[in-house]
Amino acid sequence: MPREIIHLFLSHGLESGPGSTKIQAMKQAAEAFPGICAEAIDHRSSKDPDVRLQQMRAAMDEASADPARTILAGSSMGGWVCAQTSALTPVLGCFLLAPALALPRYPQSSPVIQAKHTRIIHGWDDDVVPAMPVLELAREQRITTLVLPDGHRLQNSVDTVVREFTLFVKNCLSELNPS
Repeated sequence: MPREIIHLFLSHGLESGPGSTKIQAMKQAAEAFPGICAEAIDHRSSKDPDVRLQQMRAAMDEASADPARTILAGSSMGGWVCAQTSALTPVLGCFLLAPALALPRYPQSSPVIQAKHTRIIHGWDDDVVPAMPVLELAREQRITTLVLPDGHRLQNSVDTVVREFTLFVKNCLSELNPS
């Protein structure tokens, strides 16, 4: 009997795209796992967070993704999209890189993330999304967080991000396929 598909949706940041280094590195890492269907969503048509949220929900609907078998991963505004999606629809996993959370004047900037597994990676030197408010949100929601000596793009930490993402995906999958 074939295993059911696990859907993994990747959401890029405001000034980035689906072909960005981090998104493509995580997509490649995810595709190394059997049964994972990974899709990097193209949000470049709009900078509006709510439009991007609707794009994520439409991608999930179009793929007929079962939320209990869905992992979301996003960077910056894409992290907000993933966090907000999981606040509205509990999913298996939510992996967030320098997520645009806990920002003043940002819509629903402190969503209650309802993923079974959540991980945040942030840079101490992030000059776009300050680390401390994100860490406070992570503390309040008891989210495992790794803070690195890097900036918003985490460009010096791509290997670490991919390694942590791979472990995160393994952890999510172990719940679905206990050995």
